[in-house]
Amino acid sequence: MNDFFTFLILSLFVVMSPGIDTALITKRTISDGRKDGYKMGLGITTGSLVHTFAAAFGLSAILMQSAVAFEIVKYAGAIYLIYLGLSSLISRNKKKASAVEHLNHSEMKKSAFKQGLFSNILNPKVAMFFLTFLPQFVKAGENATGQLILMGIIYTILSITWFFLYVFFINYLRKWLMSPKVQRIMEKATGLVLIGFGIKLALDKPH
Repeated sequence: MNDFFTFLILSLFVVMSPGIDTALITKRTISDGRKDGYKMGLGITTGSLVHTFAAAFGLSAILMQSAVAFEIVKYAGAIYLIYLGLSSLISRNKKKASAVEHLNHSEMKKSAFKQGLFSNILNPKVAMFFLTFLPQFVKAGENATGQLILMGIIYTILSITWFFLYVFFINYLRKWLMSPKVQRIMEKATGLVLIGFGIKLALDKPH
């Protein structure tokens, strides 16, 4: 597996960056308590596992059979990461808020776990992320399916750890974590990291 340490660092930035998942968990925890916050986090990360297996079994055959397809996925991933980075640098608080309100109105009657699960599974941006992010670290010539699943599981573990810590401390750190200044810093840091990594991928020579 190429640059495993880079994969861990980049995954941490992505997991901890403010987004629709964080907003949903925050609102659910405040309105219904920590228990529902934990369930929401479990639902979201379960959705990540679904995307992981879909990407692993859907892409592995293509990547193992065609070197050209492998390079196409690499470049597509680089472009998408740069896009994500640019998006993080642009304020999208209003869009996030409206998305949360829409989900709350349409799904609040469901359990916290189901709400988190469906909000993740039905989000095409999450699917696109897994289809372009994980393959960047696949080592050509080895078991692509196994590598993709392992990385997806690691990403899921990082996600659930962060969500549980976030929910546990939300009553103490909510004002700080959700303050506009901290949100801007986290979004800009994530944006710069994603853009830099996307450029690096685009410039890397094929192995």
